[in-house]
Amino acid sequence: MAERHLFGTDGVRGVANETLTPEVSHDLARAAGESIEGHIVVGRDTRRSGPMLAAALMAGFNSVGVDTIDLGIIPVGAVSRLVRDTGAAYGVMVSASHNPAPDNGIKFFGPNGTKLSDGDEASIEARYFAGSPWIRAVGRKVGIQTVMADAIDRYIDKIVAPVEYSMRGLEFVVDAANGAAFIAAPTLFERVGATVEVLNADPDGMNINLGCGATHPEALAKHAAGRVGLSFDGDADRLIAIDEDGFVADGDVIMAIFAQWMKERGKLKNDAVVATVMSNLGFRKAMERLGIEVIETTVGDRYVLEAMRTSRAVVGGEQSGHVLLEDRATGDGLRTALRLMEVMASTGKELRELRTVMTAYPQVLENVVVKDKAYADNPAVATAIAKAERALAGRGRLLVRPSGTEPLVRVMVEAPTAEEAADVAAMVVKTVQSELA
Repeated sequence: MAERHLFGTDGVRGVANETLTPEVSHDLARAAGESIEGHIVVGRDTRRSGPMLAAALMAGFNSVGVDTIDLGIIPVGAVSRLVRDTGAAYGVMVSASHNPAPDNGIKFFGPNGTKLSDGDEASIEARYFAGSPWIRAVGRKVGIQTVMADAIDRYIDKIVAPVEYSMRGLEFVVDAANGAAFIAAPTLFERVGATVEVLNADPDGMNINLGCGATHPEALAKHAAGRVGLSFDGDADRLIAIDEDGFVADGDVIMAIFAQWMKERGKLKNDAVVATVMSNLGFRKAMERLGIEVIETTVGDRYVLEAMRTSRAVVGGEQSGHVLLEDRATGDGLRTALRLMEVMASTGKELRELRTVMTAYPQVLENVVVKDKAYADNPAVATAIAKAERALAGRGRLLVRPSGTEPLVRVMVEAPTAEEAADVAAMVVKTVQSELA
């Protein structure tokens, strides 16, 4: 019998009501809830399928005797925060993050506010596939559902409390992606006194991430008109910023700004940051110039988190805009935005000046559809990779890796010029296609 999987690289994902059904959500909750004590907090984004899946999830927990607290539509960072603040056994976010509206997902957080380990997910998955008989709570043992009406306010209180600088006089344009931040982001920026214009904060259940948000920063760049733009994705764990000149500041740039700012204040633990293999070579060169070690991980914010905990680093993240800070919990786009505002307020510098801490190398990323992802075992592909690495030696970077979720081999090249990056990538891609497609 083929091995079955439920969890992917970032929770359980699928097309809502097709592969990710209410039945799957209900039984997943039963599988997770049978072995725990205490309550669960559940949040969601604005997808049309969110209430359906969240209701099924909470019913599953209730059926095995676990109480649930409905947080409503809320950023994923708030779920992580409120797990800790309420002493919950789990937090659950119903969201497919930056994916389109028909998709949805279920993401679990442990009592410390971090995503579950691979081992914990494997245990839930094993119980799910084992199926009946399930525990059936009866009478007073049946779990109950309650609503936390002030969840957003409680979350904002927590992330605003440590801020030391006034935000008055700062002006931003915020793209809420018609997602989980559409209420929380304006509330946060109003609380700290910044002046904001909010875009894409009118969700209809199907327009989340649709031509907007962190995956489409060019839309915000056109609108910002000399102001700083802050763009979130569907569950608001990512932040992509736009500077006053309309240039995109991705996760690498934001991490570089934070690392320099904290090092100058003697607050960068062990003078180290954590980044994935996808971080731009320009980021690595900037950190080298600043005397900051870059600890490299595979792609995925959970792996960034693990390395941050081991190294005690206080800045880590991904080029895509997932940034983790000193609480070492999870990506929280609103918290990241607040820290960026702190840097601007404390230094008196505009973002266009702050972003010069690094210069990104031109990057080409190609996804090659293949039948066999074992590229490392293919002599012709190995020869092409070696040739490319010789061509880029000391001046650029090549990364070839299989997708964790799709039949793809990803080829990424960074070089001093866009033309050279494209040429080297094309050579490797051609070989991968001819050998593995």
